[in-house]
Amino acid sequence: MEREVPLLNSPRVSSLSTDRKGETIMGTEKERVILSKYIPEVGSHTEAIDGKDYLITNDAMYTFYQRTKGEFSPFFLALRDEKKLLGCKCSKCGLVRVPPFLTHCPDCNFAPTDLVEVQQVGVMNSTPPITYFATSLFQDMAPYGRGRVIFRGAETAMSVNLFTTTGILVPGIIAKGTEVKLIFRDNRIGEMRDVFCVSTAELSPEQIKKNGLQESEVDWESPTEPGLPEPSDEDVPVYRKALGEIKSIIEEMNRNERARKDIAGWKRDILVKTRGGQFTIFINDGDIRIDEFEPPSPDFVMVCEDPWTLLDGLAYRGAITDSVINKKLWISKNMEFNTIFKLDRMARSVARSRKT
Repeated sequence: MEREVPLLNSPRVSSLSTDRKGETIMGTEKERVILSKYIPEVGSHTEAIDGKDYLITNDAMYTFYQRTKGEFSPFFLALRDEKKLLGCKCSKCGLVRVPPFLTHCPDCNFAPTDLVEVQQVGVMNSTPPITYFATSLFQDMAPYGRGRVIFRGAETAMSVNLFTTTGILVPGIIAKGTEVKLIFRDNRIGEMRDVFCVSTAELSPEQIKKNGLQESEVDWESPTEPGLPEPSDEDVPVYRKALGEIKSIIEEMNRNERARKDIAGWKRDILVKTRGGQFTIFINDGDIRIDEFEPPSPDFVMVCEDPWTLLDGLAYRGAITDSVINKKLWISKNMEFNTIFKLDRMARSVARSRKT
């Protein structure tokens, strides 16, 4: 069953630091490039789509290979073993390029360069795009930003992944000119995904100054919830009406086999807070229900002033994912965007079933 609640709510920049750890038992089993959970069993099944049966068989196409970092190995070894960020400095003009992608300077008649360490705080060179719907290779990372950072001591920008400790990464948290800090994965293998950046506004002065700051030294579990105003006399009736409709939709989802398949193997307790009241959505391996009591330790929290924001998404009059991206609905954990996507799929499944 896919409960997948990590000890840290840190962004899964590298599968090695989270999912792949589950492949190792007491340090005796080697970690695998492809996790066993992604390898399908031999077999086939039938799936009904729009009233027609389609046969689906499991198959595979794969290629394994090794590659060397070659002359740039010192840069990746410094990330992996020393938690240092290196650049190459031209021996003639003094220009520092990060990462050190040249051994000789093209501006100085190919004068040799020397490796130098640069600082681990920098500034965004541009506003980064955010990936919400990633391919299977990067699905465990989403949502994440990808942008270019000019670190102090460097003249060129380095492409790096970007995350936040404030909940879901949405536009406006990191933009051009935002100061960011390089964070190192606890488990590193010598690749670019060994590091990522967060805004320095989310860190303490001590964390900002520290070289080699690791993901486990950052608080991913205590994002500040958006404040909700005190409910007015009109807010409570609005909440009660919306809650009644949400309950009806959840009950319909639970009766719909297509929608139940969308959450098969998934388990989450989601506390939803609105201006007029709060309730909990319980997902349990194909079952979904709603109740107005607060669980002792919800997996994550949703906050939206207007409960109709969530209702419209569940009723397929919009998308919950769009509400998150447009900052109408806040989520406490970045990696729970996949759960939101599953709720949108359930709404779509119910709508499709009504047409058949």
